[in-house]
Amino acid sequence: MEIILQKRPKNVTIIQGFPGIGMVGAIAAEFLIQHLDSELIGKIILDKTPPLVAVHQGKLIEPFSIYYNRKYNLMIIHSIIATPGAEWQLAEAVVGLANDLKAKEIISLEGIGSATETETSKTLYYSRSRRLQNLLKKAKIEQLSEGIIIGQTSALLVKADVTPVSCIFAETHTNLPDSKAAAELIKALDAVLGLKIDYKPLLQVAAQFEEKFRGIMVQSEKARDLQEKKQMSYVG
Repeated sequence: MEIILQKRPKNVTIIQGFPGIGMVGAIAAEFLIQHLDSELIGKIILDKTPPLVAVHQGKLIEPFSIYYNRKYNLMIIHSIIATPGAEWQLAEAVVGLANDLKAKEIISLEGIGSATETETSKTLYYSRSRRLQNLLKKAKIEQLSEGIIIGQTSALLVKADVTPVSCIFAETHTNLPDSKAAAELIKALDAVLGLKIDYKPLLQVAAQFEEKFRGIMVQSEKARDLQEKKQMSYVG
């Protein structure tokens, strides 16, 4: 595992958004990067993930990118390529960054599956930060009282023992990219961090976001399948 940083801001709030149900966390993180004055300052390289990058509109998209917003002192760790099997290593990288930079807190953005079809997406939270708990309650966001958290966020909750971790979940009814649920995460973040960022543009460009993420998902799956076939041919 390798963490490469061009800048090392201190006392940051770390926001992570990775692929999951409905790609909700990844879409929300990308929207933040695009609509805040964020600069690319680093990346995470994990040896437990396949060597895979995406190219979209002529731009290279690496598996794990790190962005920084000076105004709100935010570090955004972002990925739109699923990397199953690397959850513990990725959680260790995020916790290592938080400890090294003396981060105030870590906020994980996630989608959570819902069997009920509704027009709106409910937002839930789990938090170890008393400050964020109070702000989330004030924003009338419901606390997750019963449930199972899986994937990288669960690994993060287990690994983090110094920096308080908060998870904000948006209900989604589909495994396809769900920009409406991602917009609810932006709305919740705005309420607790005072980012003064309007989530409505995300709804307006939902089709563009969803098409981009869907295309990259399909291409990354094809690349993974091709790599597995190559490995099998080497063994055979």
